[in-house]
Amino acid sequence: MTAREAGEAMCDDPMLPATVAAALREYGGLLGEHGITWGEPEIHYVKLFKVRAVLPPELMDRFWGLAFTRLAERHPGASSMELGARLREPDYDVLLRDTLEGRLPGSLAALRIADEGVRLECTPRPVLGPPPKVPLLIDSWRDGPVAVEVDGVRRELRGAGAWLAEVAAGSELTVDGMPVSLSRLARTVPSARLRLSAGFPCRWSVFGADGHGWFPDGAPHRHDFHGLPYFHGDDLVLDVPADTLTVTVTRGMEYGEALTAVTLAPGEERTLRLTPRRVHDAAARGWYGGDMHVHLNWAGDRVAAPADAAAVQLGEDLHVLNLLAGNVSGARVYDREALDHWVGADLPWSDGTHVARMGVEYRNDLLGHVYAFAPAKPPERFHTGFEGEADWPPNADALRELRQSGALLGYSHPFGLPLAEDDPPRRLVRPVARNCSARELVVDAALGLVDSLDVLTHAHIGATAIVYRRLLGAGNRLAVSAGTDTMLSFTHLDRQSSPPGWARVYARVEGALSAASFADAVRRGRTFATTGPWLELSVDGQEPGAVLDLALGSEVGVTARVVGAEVSELRLRTADGVLAVSEGQSLTASLRVSSPTYVLAEVVGGPSPRSMTGETYALTSPVYVEVEGAGVARHEDVRWCLDWLDELEELLREHAVLRTPEQLGDHLGLLERAREVYRARLRAT
Repeated sequence: MTAREAGEAMCDDPMLPATVAAALREYGGLLGEHGITWGEPEIHYVKLFKVRAVLPPELMDRFWGLAFTRLAERHPGASSMELGARLREPDYDVLLRDTLEGRLPGSLAALRIADEGVRLECTPRPVLGPPPKVPLLIDSWRDGPVAVEVDGVRRELRGAGAWLAEVAAGSELTVDGMPVSLSRLARTVPSARLRLSAGFPCRWSVFGADGHGWFPDGAPHRHDFHGLPYFHGDDLVLDVPADTLTVTVTRGMEYGEALTAVTLAPGEERTLRLTPRRVHDAAARGWYGGDMHVHLNWAGDRVAAPADAAAVQLGEDLHVLNLLAGNVSGARVYDREALDHWVGADLPWSDGTHVARMGVEYRNDLLGHVYAFAPAKPPERFHTGFEGEADWPPNADALRELRQSGALLGYSHPFGLPLAEDDPPRRLVRPVARNCSARELVVDAALGLVDSLDVLTHAHIGATAIVYRRLLGAGNRLAVSAGTDTMLSFTHLDRQSSPPGWARVYARVEGALSAASFADAVRRGRTFATTGPWLELSVDGQEPGAVLDLALGSEVGVTARVVGAEVSELRLRTADGVLAVSEGQSLTASLRVSSPTYVLAEVVGGPSPRSMTGETYALTSPVYVEVEGAGVARHEDVRWCLDWLDELEELLREHAVLRTPEQLGDHLGLLERAREVYRARLRAT
């Protein structure tokens, strides 16, 4: 089935609103015509889509290192900012080839072209029927150009060039006019049939000794950060090889994993009942876990329908799902039609313990991206700074509009670079201009325009946690939250094709779960965010979000408790640093109040199959400790935030696309209002 045919079939659902069905058909046409980019302007992260589908995540730093090295060779003397602005220049297929250094991860095959001939390198893929398309890295070792044609698409590779193409075992491929057989890409194997049942929707993985996954007919062929294939549902039937297979089942972070091996004979049909064990029941205790940043469609290798979102939310037992309408690199806002239809209402599959809403990702690559949960109406604008747009107005204008519509707001995937505790703001503000970092966050937090910060995300968790503590220490009140940025229209894109909810913000809700009660709990800071461990904090008997007003010299008891097998260290932190550390499951300390402060709990740990970042992490929102009505405003943290504003002003003057002096004036005026807030806090210390 072609991408266009798949899109048409998806839109046959009579429950889909006509406008949403029409949009999905249009997306299918874009996929069929342009492939994975859907015709989006190819800025650097759009050019990266094909590469990320095959490049192991642990090699991404090497990929970018090579990109900057080669740009520096081409533009000697250029700054990192100037090089970052040129990231669309390199040939990403060549960078992929050179990053891999001859390795072939996953299902990637390679066609090596040398002066002495052509060689196909691959592990034949087992198939039950017509072979699917697979990525093929066409790698020329010749000094001169070579003409390559794949299924009627012709490309001339320059010397030592490369091309990441999609082929099937029956594809027609020629090199300088000579045909090359690709029959070794696939091998037909005898089939059997497997029925899977857990008694409720779950996440399943079925794979052979070679790691190749098997899926029910019509199910997206998703792979997570670790390369594990998975799909969602219950009472599912799939055709599989007559061989020994591993079957696993789980249901998000409140369940364990059940695993078994099954050996099937040719033609055999087998029913397998396998049920994961629940390890937490958060809802029974008034806690509900949400993912504040998920996309239905955002370009990709397939078109995702609302039914896909329902399957993953229920299969992951994710209590709150925020599906964001947003642009990629052009003007088109994906899933705008779904937002228009369902804005202000729960999506149809919502129930007493599962709430799904259409929300908004407001995007500017220079200033940062913001999630909006449960707005009452669509915003006037969704983005600035794309395709020659001005970086104007400031994000603050959009935040005010979204706040007026009742939305819960927070900055998403804030910082992608590492940061040490004592590093200056320049480390995050300056290296590359348009890298989606949350640069306006320090401004908007001071002005009370954001409610939360996605500390748990696919970006750098450690760096974001340091900025979060700086903001708290400077007197800002922000809840910790989590947003994975999963994109359901991608099936193989490391973290972005992992299951929604692999990181969650848990909020202590008063009464029944609803979009309003969840948003209220987050705004009040009654949260912790986690990749898996269950984390609790109590300060003088109060939980995260509470405000204690104490006398100078008072002493309070602080307790933290964690449940999680991958935990290495449990910490208690205040504005002045680490209060206490334990390698166990609980920690108790005494805090003598010498100045206004905050208290939060933090968990760190090693790699985990549940974590899609290569680490285990959890963090609570703080309990705020005031002294005679005065809140925390630690001099070092306030000064750090003021330095950040100076760096941001310099960045705006040098790199913002602005049409008039008045547009720059709007940004500078906003910065000055934030400075006034921080200076007032300095005077109060």
